[in-house]
Amino acid sequence: MTGVLPSQSIEAMLQSGEIIANPAPVEGQVQPASLDLRLGTIAYRVRASFLTGADRTVADRLEEFEMHRIDLTDGAVLEKGCVYVVPLMESLALPPEVNAVANAKSSTGRLDLLTRTITDGGTEFDRIQPGYTGPLYAEICPRSFSVLVRPGMRLNQIRFRNGQSILSDADLSVLHDRSPLVDGEAVIDDGLGFSVDLKPASGTLVGYRAKPHTGVIDLDNIGHYDPAEYWEEVRSHDGQIILDPGAFYILVSREAVHIPPAYAAEMAPYLAMVGEFRVHYAGFFDPGFGHDAAGGTGSRGVLEVRCHEAPFVLEHGQVVGRLVYERMADVPEQLYGAGIASNYQGQGLKLSKHFKMP
Repeated sequence: MTGVLPSQSIEAMLQSGEIIANPAPVEGQVQPASLDLRLGTIAYRVRASFLTGADRTVADRLEEFEMHRIDLTDGAVLEKGCVYVVPLMESLALPPEVNAVANAKSSTGRLDLLTRTITDGGTEFDRIQPGYTGPLYAEICPRSFSVLVRPGMRLNQIRFRNGQSILSDADLSVLHDRSPLVDGEAVIDDGLGFSVDLKPASGTLVGYRAKPHTGVIDLDNIGHYDPAEYWEEVRSHDGQIILDPGAFYILVSREAVHIPPAYAAEMAPYLAMVGEFRVHYAGFFDPGFGHDAAGGTGSRGVLEVRCHEAPFVLEHGQVVGRLVYERMADVPEQLYGAGIASNYQGQGLKLSKHFKMP
């Protein structure tokens, strides 16, 4: 069937050799509608980010841009502001009808850790053509914090599709009428609109801003770091905040989102004309996210926001992003949050899992 391939199909692809994992996959690597990708043993420090280009390989381009190599075997620091390319432990031999899209994992995005997938012959980041056969690489650029990484860490994930099954606005409206996708009025315009919450039900805390000079974050340390050492609290008394150019913020959506079991979604950027900022759209939303079928009662979308050219006033309820919904080819055997280690089911304003939370 046409649509996003569920966990059981990904397992079958691993068995058939359409996905090659070396070493073998680990527990929890297959998610309801995606596969986590694992870092290999070498990182190449490169002069600049690049796309491979048609008829060229990543290995060719590394000869052109490589500065030095870093052995990750015993752990190594990827420094803030630098660009690295890391071969992944997974490669592909896709059938002609299957394409793929990759994205950073939620925890990766919440650390402002720009992570994109590149391939041989690739002309776009994170987009993998039908029938692609070859290796996968992660391009990693830490933006706010230097990070300690090791082989096997999972910073990005890949989703497989048989054809395209994106819901039109009309289909999205019908689905919302049948199974509400948000807890309030749905803003449907080229996807489901996300707005920012700057008037919390209690208190004045509306987000966090990354501090400019911090220590290294070991990505294996869960619930370990004091947020105050890495983040400044952002508070609002009037439903407004001013975004500073170059700063990175963690905010939260006003809407509580539901992803029904037969659907998946991806966060996409909103129109550039709404302001001088960008929502860093790290995120696949898996089937069951926030949905009662998986023990959810709606989950807020965490917004990773970076301001660009000029200070910008962000106001409560302003639309800053959108969710694009797709049909699943089949309902996954395992839903997000239903008996698996899902860190963000039922979430509100929340930093990445590496930080202690009150």
